[in-house]
Amino acid sequence: MSQKAVTPARGRPWVIKIGSALLTDEGRGLDRESIRVWVNQMSKLRQRGVDLVLVSSGSIVEGISRLGLKKRPEAVYELQALAAVGQMGLIQVYESCFQSHGTHTAQILLTHEDVAHRGRYLNARSTLRTLLRYGVVPVVNENDTVATHEIRLGDNDTLAGLVANLVEAELLIILTDQPGLYSSDPRKDKTAKLVPEGHAGDPALENMAGEGSSLGRGGMRTKLRAAALASRSGTATRIASGREPEVLIRLHQGEAIGTLLKPRTSPLAARKQWLAGSPQVTGTLKLDPGACRVLREAGRSLLAVGVIGVEGTFSRGEIVACVGPDGREIARGMVNYDAEETRNIMGQPSARIADLLGYVDEPELIHRDNLVLTG
Repeated sequence: MSQKAVTPARGRPWVIKIGSALLTDEGRGLDRESIRVWVNQMSKLRQRGVDLVLVSSGSIVEGISRLGLKKRPEAVYELQALAAVGQMGLIQVYESCFQSHGTHTAQILLTHEDVAHRGRYLNARSTLRTLLRYGVVPVVNENDTVATHEIRLGDNDTLAGLVANLVEAELLIILTDQPGLYSSDPRKDKTAKLVPEGHAGDPALENMAGEGSSLGRGGMRTKLRAAALASRSGTATRIASGREPEVLIRLHQGEAIGTLLKPRTSPLAARKQWLAGSPQVTGTLKLDPGACRVLREAGRSLLAVGVIGVEGTFSRGEIVACVGPDGREIARGMVNYDAEETRNIMGQPSARIADLLGYVDEPELIHRDNLVLTG
């Protein structure tokens, strides 16, 4: 089966996830030389116009090394302490390596709740997008120091898939110590063959996946689930060996390395399907005839100036219905301001939002990419 190269579209970044098995020197702390090699490759990608978000494991293993422990503890509070110690070393290494290329980094610590809660999701997305506009490389890790459930059952593969949603990535690259997905576990089956490509979310692929290593919490199954998460934003996922020479550069050049998992829908189509099928509408916006016409005929964003009434209580990032003067729903979408803020700015031009609220999150009340016509 032939593979098509996935190259970054302008404005859509790549998310690169590097696993513990690659980052650590056989469990003896961070492999600084390997990190330097990957940072060199990432810097070359940035010079070629590819914005990057890095999701990195390794904080707990580095903490174990720094404190001289012989094995990984099991108690949550001990793991949280080790994560706090190790995160310092992890960020120091990345900052030093990227600074040698004249690039700034930013530490981003997330929990699953940060991306499950719509308001925090939007805040995290805004921060990441702003950092990319500044030319900064965000280095993302799970916030193990405050997480409890995730530190036992979570994994940075899943986090990488969620981050791909946050930034609407073109490509998620998961670098691992394996060449990719095999038809069966190659450690147990010598006849196992590399799967060159498939579709993210295909249940048949999970039957092929094996388990993870002792260093990391993930395995091939978590990588497949991460690909399924990423595909919700139309993101393709590439699972490849981080030990391949110049792997990131070769992928950018279109070389077929590892396993490519393609999304079944385009980014916009995936989001529109989610919006249209959302069962939870937390409020209603009443629109004037001009706003209805603009949404229906011009496919433009909804501005506050076209809103004449607000019903319900909703928060930023929640789904609201848009109804015309006759009360019939014509659209629904993800709102950029909460109910009280919307009441304060309704009927007003976007230029007055800052005066009325004291700040501006977005000039649109609902951006056209977050709005779908329903009637």
